[in-house]
Amino acid sequence: MRTGIKAMMLVVAAALVAAAPAHAQRQSLADRVGALEQQVQNNQANTDMLNQLQQLRSGMQALQATIEQLQHENEQLKQRSRDQYLDLDGRLNRLEGGAEQAPAPAVPAPSAANPAAAEKPPTVRGDAGAVAAAGDERSAYNVAFDALKAGKYDESARLFQGFLEQYPSGVYAPNALYWLGESYYATRNFQLAEAQFRDLVARYPTHDKAAGGLLKLGLSQFGQGDAAKAEQTLAQVVTRFPGSDAARTAQDRLQSIRLGQQIR
Repeated sequence: MRTGIKAMMLVVAAALVAAAPAHAQRQSLADRVGALEQQVQNNQANTDMLNQLQQLRSGMQALQATIEQLQHENEQLKQRSRDQYLDLDGRLNRLEGGAEQAPAPAVPAPSAANPAAAEKPPTVRGDAGAVAAAGDERSAYNVAFDALKAGKYDESARLFQGFLEQYPSGVYAPNALYWLGESYYATRNFQLAEAQFRDLVARYPTHDKAAGGLLKLGLSQFGQGDAAKAEQTLAQVVTRFPGSDAARTAQDRLQSIRLGQQIR
């Protein structure tokens, strides 16, 4: 009996020993399969990530191209605005300069002692003394204006300021205010330029220089970085002086400012 039990135990033990390697092999195979599956998943994740990176790169390239195009169009618009402004400013300068240097009319020639009589000055109301005083005023105005035309803006600012102190209500005071503002504007002293143009528009709202003065008031505000005030002022130019060169320039500058705000 004992001999039979021992024999059975030996058979079971032998079977267990024989089965152990097979189980170990199955476990090793499962581990390898799991590792391969993990590797495949990692490869798939890497592929997805590369695809996403490629999409982002393509999107950035398209965005960069759009930005460059907008920048190019903005530069073209700014150049157009500058050209139109310079054209307007040149015409104003020529008008002013033409008035300063207009030839004598076909009537008695002016005397050499009074070259200002070679053109028709603004109307002066009053007695003969007032008329004579206007001649002196004209001479002082010419000196300041000549400095401006020569590009001596610091000197022209000083001379126009002195002129306005001497002739605060003279017939050339509106013109002097305008060109004083221009002298400051040319040297990028936008705060002082704004003050002169504002004074001009407030004191002489119907003068020939009022439209240009209001335009330059808005541009001076923009030069100081106050785009909101500049837009309001330029819109006033369009409303108050429709069809004028100043209104067209103001409209172009408004479009430029708004385009710049959209880009930002």
